[in-house]
Amino acid sequence: MLNGKVVLISGASSGIGALAAKQLAMRGAIVVLTGRNVEKLKAHVAEIGGDSSYYQMDVTSMEDVQQVIQAVVKKHGRLDILINNAGYGHFKYFETMPVEEFDQMMDTNYMGIVRCTKAVLPYMLSQGSGHIVNIASLAGKIGSAKSTAYTATKHAVLGFTNSLRMELRGKGIVVSAVNPGPIDTPFFSLADPSGNYVKNVSFFMMKPDYVVKAIVRLIERRKAEINLPKSAAFGIKLYQLFPRLIDRVFGGMLDRK
Repeated sequence: MLNGKVVLISGASSGIGALAAKQLAMRGAIVVLTGRNVEKLKAHVAEIGGDSSYYQMDVTSMEDVQQVIQAVVKKHGRLDILINNAGYGHFKYFETMPVEEFDQMMDTNYMGIVRCTKAVLPYMLSQGSGHIVNIASLAGKIGSAKSTAYTATKHAVLGFTNSLRMELRGKGIVVSAVNPGPIDTPFFSLADPSGNYVKNVSFFMMKPDYVVKAIVRLIERRKAEINLPKSAAFGIKLYQLFPRLIDRVFGGMLDRK
């Protein structure tokens, strides 16, 4: 099903993005890795081999994004799957986080997705097919202390994803959201330099390979949304029904940063 599909991944220099590129290539996809760290991208492409390629791309620059998308379509003649993976977090209390950090995080985590989708969509509409996969987070559904900025970006991503899915209904383009909980990746080297959060949620931490396999299944089955781990799906439904009760009962656990 993925054989010959052209897949562009943002934030592919490490973590989930890099691993997803390798897994998709193993299934026959033509993967295009993008990110800011050229040396890491180059190393991943050398390991993957085949028709894989890389481009330096900063999702906060519309000019960067447009140039890369145009180059990819010119080279391959199409673009079948966009995985919007670029993003970061920084856990701080609201009162101590500067407004500029809110702005920067939103510019990358949310507006980066908007820019990439804006650049890709005309080509997908023209070919009458495509799949846009936005890597959101469980934080987009359940807030917690010290993550006001990060949580807000992921709420925005989910709102954007759900609305765009409705707009593109009947046009051959699937729009999906992936909502993972904590993953054992370099994400936490910036988000949680102290290591306290990672230590406190180690029992809940997912391995990257588990998450990537779920993402690949979502793409193959063209699903609209997945929550990870699977047990989180029940928790999300419970929270939507009884938000204040869950805050009181589990708030302390969710705030272990």
